[in-house]
Amino acid sequence: MDNPLGLLTLKILFLSCIAVGGFIATVPELNRFVVHVQGWMTDGTFATLFALSQASPGPNLIVATLVGWEVAGLPGAALATLATCLPTLFVAYAAMRFRTRHGQAGWFRMVERAILPIAVGLILATAGLLAATTSGAEPRRLALTGAAALFLLVTRRSPLIPLAVAAALGAAGLL
Repeated sequence: MDNPLGLLTLKILFLSCIAVGGFIATVPELNRFVVHVQGWMTDGTFATLFALSQASPGPNLIVATLVGWEVAGLPGAALATLATCLPTLFVAYAAMRFRTRHGQAGWFRMVERAILPIAVGLILATAGLLAATTSGAEPRRLALTGAAALFLLVTRRSPLIPLAVAAALGAAGLL
């Protein structure tokens, strides 16, 4: 298929069907597909779109909408959004009906507990990909990314603090 709109829509439909832990868990594969396989954008553009999606209020799936916009304009944004939402809606509806029937069974609770580490692993893979992509493997940027992550993990302070520090360091030309 030579149609970018169709290819992107099918890829996002597929990713939405396997998104354990939310659509954010599929970001590394979306990045691989649109940057490295199709060449529709650079890693830097993808990282910028991801950053915009995270800075925007709303769900994590906004990254798919922005990628769709970058690849195919308004039709791309609309189809990417639908491709992200529709499978999830159907799966959520079916899962809730299934959980209503089987939620108290021991095997069901075991499966629920088993899915958690998978979701966490996929989200950590997303974080690793974005850290490597946005830092350009430059030691100062990697150190800042690691310090920000550590700060957020061990304190209950606002995530705006490391963001402000990074902005100040960038404005001062230190990054």
